[in-house]
Amino acid sequence: MTEVWGQIPDGTDVHRIKLVGGGLTAHVLTYGAVLQDLRLEGHPAPLVLGFSEFAPYLTDSPYFGATAGRFANRIRDGHLELDGETYQIDTNFIGKHTLHGGADSMGKRVWDVEDVSGDSVTLKIVLADGHMGFPGELTARVTFAVLESGVLDIRMTAETDKTTICSLAHHSYFKLDAGDTVSDHTLQVEAQAYLPVDSELIPTGEQAAVAGTRFDLREASAVSQTHPVDHNFCLSADRLDLRRVATLKSAASGVRMDCLTTEAGLQVYDGENINVALPGLDGRTMGPYAGIAMEPQVWPDAHHHEDFPQAVLRPGETYQQHTQFVFSKGQT
Repeated sequence: MTEVWGQIPDGTDVHRIKLVGGGLTAHVLTYGAVLQDLRLEGHPAPLVLGFSEFAPYLTDSPYFGATAGRFANRIRDGHLELDGETYQIDTNFIGKHTLHGGADSMGKRVWDVEDVSGDSVTLKIVLADGHMGFPGELTARVTFAVLESGVLDIRMTAETDKTTICSLAHHSYFKLDAGDTVSDHTLQVEAQAYLPVDSELIPTGEQAAVAGTRFDLREASAVSQTHPVDHNFCLSADRLDLRRVATLKSAASGVRMDCLTTEAGLQVYDGENINVALPGLDGRTMGPYAGIAMEPQVWPDAHHHEDFPQAVLRPGETYQQHTQFVFSKGQT
């Protein structure tokens, strides 16, 4: 089912598409390719943070459910060099760095519906050469599908007509019970290393072992033990086949979420700075740690570090990401 759900300031309609399948009900917006709501059969509380009306997405959303890009996460100084050319990217983070593709990123624009059925939708957007300072006209597609056994399946592709960088990320904040925060959820991440950051959340270039630190999540740990965390976990040196990389659980509800992805990195953000006075999907305001973001991606600021997995996309190539969030209840 597709419905008009609001308008952006220039009058363009924003549509909401309902998907049902595999025990899941999802609502996806054409604005930002946002996952607006997600429910699991037998579990009445929403699984993601969001709003029950459109207007707050324009004014109060910290990327709730959005598709971040054309480069997810941060780029130091908004600086990019490719093939001998230097580009200045929009500096929308503390007035100094680039975050999630700039102030007018794909997570804040209206996408076109390319294909839709009862359990899947494909959205498409074209970003012009020079948009937010990035080179190349980029055509991106995101397909959301709800599959058997509680699988939210997300496939992302992109192509360019000029050498550019591309790393997309799904940016839902998850909460698996009806509590105020996720601090008592447990999180396990299949990573031996993480990226330390400076005071402005820019990677220092070090790849630090998680052993002996609060970032050691190889065994499940309470999310409260990691506070604060807004870091990339180093899953692999390259994009791999789809595999499980993390598991989030709530003992209070018995709901479990497994994250599977092809990506080399997983940004984990515990929502420390969430401060939304407006009611969310459950009717309550959202404060610190109200949800946790788990964003499969290329490592942040990759092109400033030659030993990081790289995000360069050239004409004739296709960027491809496959990520699944798998939900179950009452299973270990």
